[in-house]
Amino acid sequence: MITDDQSSEAVRHFAARLAFETDVSDVAADLAAGIEDIVVVDSRGQDGWEQGRVPGAVHLPAAEIAERAGTVVRAGARVVVYCWGPGCNGATRAALEFARLGRPVREMIGGFEYWVREGLPVEAGDGTITQRRPDPLTAPVSGASCDCGP
Repeated sequence: MITDDQSSEAVRHFAARLAFETDVSDVAADLAAGIEDIVVVDSRGQDGWEQGRVPGAVHLPAAEIAERAGTVVRAGARVVVYCWGPGCNGATRAALEFARLGRPVREMIGGFEYWVREGLPVEAGDGTITQRRPDPLTAPVSGASCDCGP
């Protein structure tokens, strides 16, 4: 049985995660809805950027955020950062850099890996857009929602 203190701590913990994290499906839905104050930032290096990216994302490697964020990401934008995937903490580092600059930021959990696995559009280095089938082991294949939200 969990104590009242532990319960309160758990509520704070999970509320904070939801405030500072988002998932690929929610980002895709926001982009499809045309929400204009979101800027998706790919924090990987040049090779990753060229390999493929979220369409419309801007390229700003984590190590360059402190120096270049003001010229790459418009003031007041809600920033969503991603890196390779859940085995990589590059997006966490990028989010920390934006937070240090006082920017509203969320980390896209799952990163580029789960963007691709969910069958979402991918922009290649030459600008062409492709889309793969969702991975049936990691994404819903019968629709765009996992029905896990409120």
